Amino acid sequence: MKIAVYPGSFDPLHVGHLAIMEYLTGEQAFDWVYLVISPQNPFKDPSKAANALKRLNDAIAAVKRHPELRVWVDDIELNIPPPNYTIKTLDALKEREPENDFTLIIGADNLAGLSRWRQVRKILSGYEVMVYPRRGFDSPKLLEELLQWCSEKHVHCKGVHLIDAPLVDISSSEIRNAEAKGLDVSEWLM
Repeated sequence: MKIAVYPGSFDPLHVGHLAIMEYLTGEQAFDWVYLVISPQNPFKDPSKAANALKRLNDAIAAVKRHPELRVWVDDIELNIPPPNYTIKTLDALKEREPENDFTLIIGADNLAGLSRWRQVRKILSGYEVMVYPRRGFDSPKLLEELLQWCSEKHVHCKGVHLIDAPLVDISSSEIRNAEAKGLDVSEWLM
């Protein structure tokens, strides 16, 4: 099966994430999206993230409200010893399900720093990567810079592709900030 691995904090899961998951199982024809709840992003402040188990349960509940989605909320990163690195997750998925073909899904914000990721050479040579647009990030320019870096460092890329997923103008941090101000955020949540 063709599986989209969509890791993130999902704090909270919102309509922008929903639009990407619908796009992946629709236009990109993935059999399933594995929504991987990351306990702690190595590039983010751990004091600002909600409890991983709470985020996992919230994501499961949100996905249940959308039975038409072919999305599996995966707790694999909660069972891998920290620190949480994407390559550990991808390799654990491949070991658990060797018959499946896994593609990493990231936002353009992550593309900007991808060359700094742990074992990025192994990620790029072993897995396809699809990049969805994010507000404020020039995806084509970032991809060009990454491919230039790959060329300079002699890194083989299995494939890094920009996808035309919908750009929903909201982020989890904006939702958390609005919620902290007492604003109603229900229209943005899945």
